[in-house]
Amino acid sequence: MPNFIRLIIAAIVFGAAVTLMVYGYWGWGVLLVLVAILIGVTFLFNEKMLIAQYYLRKDKMDEAGVWLGKIGNYETELFKGQHGYYNLLLGLIESRKAPLQSEKYFKRAISLGMTMDHNLALAKLSLAGIAMAKRNKREATLYLQEAKKADKNKLLADQIKMMKDQMGQMDRTVVQQRGNARRF
Repeated sequence: MPNFIRLIIAAIVFGAAVTLMVYGYWGWGVLLVLVAILIGVTFLFNEKMLIAQYYLRKDKMDEAGVWLGKIGNYETELFKGQHGYYNLLLGLIESRKAPLQSEKYFKRAISLGMTMDHNLALAKLSLAGIAMAKRNKREATLYLQEAKKADKNKLLADQIKMMKDQMGQMDRTVVQQRGNARRF
């Protein structure tokens, strides 16, 4: 269902609630006001996205993918502010299956924008991991620095530190491999 239809339905239900209250049916009117608020909230927070996030927290990627798959056209079904989060969730699910394929989702999530800085930091940290897997140290360092700036509440500080340590080990591995190659 397109997202704007939810607002129309919420307005109709709210109008019915006001009508019931005018005629003295306060109990039913208050109940319909609550239903109208619930329908209005689904305009901002899509229920399929919320369920997919729940399954991601429970580490059930298949179920999360099923719920995200139920969103046919995310541009019409989701509020514009949720487009970045939709791509972030797709990237997180795809990164478990094929990490290098998830890069396009993370980049799209960053370009569409996200309101919470720690989600932006998560996307950039994931891109840093992908760049490390591709052995592109400069790009990985750039994404790590951006992730550190975006992580204002220090929610991902441990992961960023661990990624920097892995980059240091990657440097030592490259130096050792080059040193061994010269001996032969």
